[in-house]
Amino acid sequence: MSTPDRPFVREYPDDGEDMATAWDRHASDWIAAARAPGHDSYWLYHRDQFLELVPPPGRLTLDIGCGEGRLSRDLKAVGHSIVGIDASPTMVQAAREADPSIEVHVGDAGSLPFPDGHADVAVAFMSLQDVTDAAGAIREAARVLEPGGRFCLAVVHPLGSAGRFESDEPDSAFLIRGSYLSRFRYRDSVVRDGLKMTFESEHRPIQWYCAALESAGFLLERLRETEIPDAAVAKERQRRWQRLPLFLHIRAVRP
Repeated sequence: MSTPDRPFVREYPDDGEDMATAWDRHASDWIAAARAPGHDSYWLYHRDQFLELVPPPGRLTLDIGCGEGRLSRDLKAVGHSIVGIDASPTMVQAAREADPSIEVHVGDAGSLPFPDGHADVAVAFMSLQDVTDAAGAIREAARVLEPGGRFCLAVVHPLGSAGRFESDEPDSAFLIRGSYLSRFRYRDSVVRDGLKMTFESEHRPIQWYCAALESAGFLLERLRETEIPDAAVAKERQRRWQRLPLFLHIRAVRP
């Protein structure tokens, strides 16, 4: 029997557990959810909006925080030569099984196992908010890119991680009860269409990401706040998110 849907629940853990460890604990749930066709925003619109940011295939593209590998497989399908890395051994094993031709490593985004200037493109799709040392990961992305290389990232939009809607109504008020400007750990749990998922993340404001990119030597090239198209609205409660961006996309270049 499938698990019934239940409302979104947010917690603020203070147990000191590393996010990589937490994500590996939830890996089997994520693999099932990520591979359910049409289940989440990735399939409905998010992948296509992110791919608009990614440069054409070049010498090598690194997928930092590749998870079970769905974006790696989609980038390969449009001509990219891909190498993935993820801190979760369970995710990496799933990625290897899904496409053995794609090279995937277990590793820390803050200490990439690649030499300087190894690639001309790096992507971090929905992974940096789940990395404890995200600033280190951004510095490492700069190091492993050749001059002129591009770094494309997508994260939960910091508005969404800072607050929440009061109800499911399309005109519901959106409230930030704490501080948008402060960093904090959070855990979101949801069951949708019978699939359970727990997200382990850290809220950081937009200025944090821009400052981390600047500190790593990147120049910001593009910034996008994603919109949900009407065609992707399957349930009326999703219309409230047409008023606020769900995701933040940034493309930066290493001079």
